[in-house]
Order: sequence, then C-alpha cells, then structure tokens
Amino acid sequence: MPRTRRLTTAATALAAISVLATACAGQSGNEAADDPSKEVTLNFWHGWSAPSEAKAIEDNIARFEKAHPNIKVNVTGNMTDDKINQSLRAGGDKAPDVVSSFTTDSVGKFCNTGAFADLNPFLKKSGIDKEKVFPRTLLQYTQFNGNQCTLPLLNDAYGLVYNKTAFAAAGIAEAPKTWSQFVEVAQKLTVARGDGYEQLGLMPTYHGYETTPMRLAAQWGPTYFGADGKSNLAKDPAFAKMLTAQKDLVAKLGGYEKLEKFRTTFGDEWSAEHPFHQGLVAMQIDGEWRAPMAKEAGVKFEIGTAPLPVPDDQLADYGKGYLSGTIMGIASGSKKQNAAWELVKYMTTDTDAVVDFANAIHNVPSTLAALESPKLQVTPEFKTFLDIARHPKSTTTPAQADGGTYQLTFTDFAYAVEKGDVADIPAGLAKTDQQIDTDIAKAK
Repeated sequence: MPRTRRLTTAATALAAISVLATACAGQSGNEAADDPSKEVTLNFWHGWSAPSEAKAIEDNIARFEKAHPNIKVNVTGNMTDDKINQSLRAGGDKAPDVVSSFTTDSVGKFCNTGAFADLNPFLKKSGIDKEKVFPRTLLQYTQFNGNQCTLPLLNDAYGLVYNKTAFAAAGIAEAPKTWSQFVEVAQKLTVARGDGYEQLGLMPTYHGYETTPMRLAAQWGPTYFGADGKSNLAKDPAFAKMLTAQKDLVAKLGGYEKLEKFRTTFGDEWSAEHPFHQGLVAMQIDGEWRAPMAKEAGVKFEIGTAPLPVPDDQLADYGKGYLSGTIMGIASGSKKQNAAWELVKYMTTDTDAVVDFANAIHNVPSTLAALESPKLQVTPEFKTFLDIARHPKSTTTPAQADGGTYQLTFTDFAYAVEKGDVADIPAGLAKTDQQIDTDIAKAK
C-alpha cells in the first residue's frame, strides 16, 4: 500500500516542528548514556494504517525483538507529524523514542530545530559507512547541512503506469521516451465524449494526484538552489521549460477548465475507483504501488510501466525519475537513544529486514544491498521502479530549513501558470525566488 506525502500535510506540521528547538534540547549521539544491553521499552510511532502495513511493521518488530530480547517495542501506528510533534513537545514516558514519518519535506526542520538526534555519531560508533549503504539521492533527503537526523526506511520512485490494452488499440507499440512523444501519445489516447472524455490519455494538471510540479521538474534535471544557497528557479531554465511544456500539454488535451471538470468525476486515489483502474485515463504518473493496486482492483486490461519521458534533448538520460520515501529518526529528548539506535539500525540497514518490509508493502528498498538482494520479489512492473531508483541521474527535492514550504511556494506558482494566470513565467519565477529566500531566512 502507498503512503501519501501531500505538501499541504507537510505545511501543517512545519509550524509545530519549529517550536521544538527549545523543547527538544535532549542528548546528542555523543552524549547518549543509556545501556542498550539492559531491559528497556521503546516507544515507536509510525504513520502506516492499513492492516497489511500494520502487520508488516509488527512482523519486523517481532524479528527485532527476537534478536534483541532485552528490548521491548511498543508500537503506535497511524501517527501524523502533527501528533508526533505534539507528543515530542509534551515529553514524558509516553512520548516516542523512535519515529517514522512519510514527510520527507520536513527533514530540514527536523534537523534544523533539533527535534531529532544527529545519527552520524551512531553510524560511526557502529562502523557503518552510510555512503556505502544508502543510495546517494536518499541520503540527500534524509539530512540537512551535514546533520543526518534521519535515515531512509524504504523508498518511492515515480514513473509512468499505463494501459497496454489501450496502447495496442491506438496502435502505440511502446511507452513514450521523450516529451514530444509523450504529448503525441497522450493526444492519440484521448477519446472525446460530449463535452468531456470517454478516455483521457493523461490527466496533466497538477491536481491530478501524483502529477506534481516537483515530479515533472525532475525529468529536466533541475537545481533548486545555487551555490550561494539562494533559490534558483529563475536562473535554471529547467523550471521555465517544464512549466511551459506542461501548460502546452494541458492546452492540447482540452484546456484547464475542461480537464479539471473531468477530474472532479474521479474516484479516490487510494481506492478501486481510481480513474486509471476505471479506464478513464490511459496513462498515470505514479509510484511503484499503482500497478499492484490496479491488479488488486481487478482491472481487465494489461498493465505496463516505464520511466517518465525526458525532454527531447535529454534522451541519453531516459530512465531517471523523482525519488522520495519514508524516514526514520530518534527523538532528541529520548533518554534511551542507544537502545533506540539498535531499532533504527535494524530497520534501516539490515538487508533482510529491509527486503522483508519492502516485499510486504510493495515499496522500493532503501539500501544498495537490498536493491540487489535475491530475496526481493520483483515483477516486471516493479522492476521499472527499481531501475529508476538505481539510475544515477534520478533526483529528489533538497532539504531546507523551512521544510517543504519552498515546494508549496513553487507549486502555487505552477498552479497559476497552468491556469493561464501568468503572462511572464521568467518574471514570475524571479518573484517566487524572492519569496522562497525570505521564507528560508525566517526559518533559519
């Protein structure tokens, strides 16, 4: 089962996280003094809620407790960042010692405010070279300014999931690799009905579930911040090119208003009523979970997966994509940090633990060894996302002191562009840069 990482959810949590700098002045990794070999009980909070996900966590914890009989783990699921932050502020015996969050966009805040302990001393003490254990991109979104306050716990790669039956009916032999091919295929797969659609090649608007500006921008190889730390949206032509290309695709598929009207008829993203499952859209920008979800929904068509297309002048980089994932950290206020590290180390670096968890909830493994493990269950559809995760030019959005606020600011601008409310995209990006720099300065 997938996990949503809506930026609006991240934004709700940021204000709460910002007050933790004074509330969480607990131990650093060098000062942790508890004896992890003694009897101890840890509180572990996570965000998974579906029965299959909860069972996967329980199975993982059971294996950990068997290997560490002196450590008992009390598990609490379905925890949002907001609930986690409230408990961290309150402190006490019921507060979490170990936390898993879906909100990678909050990492900059978690690190910057001291809400989570720096894990670098723990890694060093355990003799773990993080550069040899985790993919480079995953390390980028789990640390901030050298503070490795979280580690990756499974990984999400974004690509293209498509209806191979619809492709065959339209005479399309393979998934598009370049953006111009993508536009052509999306138009060819679109079938009108009245003032709407019988089938839409792709829902290209940014509200179309996983079709976010950040995931599309990744295909252009963007640089969000310059060497001086300032927002780089206006200086890097990748952003204007992506916004222009997406706006053009929106126009060619019927225009913003017509597309958004059709989108209001879609079922819930995480249900069997998803528009891809229903045959309402032939291509879907999504993660590794969509193909198995579609099969579980009983779709009658054949499913294909592929990387997202790249700009025509970047064909050599085809195969890359946007990466994100779940993060895991230790509360800085915890008095059981050494024992907590044993749990974090097991769940994030033990190859079998990572593979078993990935198999159970259909996510991409988060260590280099797990990605290559023969125990990993790999279907043809899933292999696409493993390859995206391994691609050297796959990227993520960098951590910042304001968490995901800068992404919200960019997204708001992208919404205005696709609606046709922006006459001068470069000038608008320059103004967006100013807002992002102001917000980050305040956060610091």
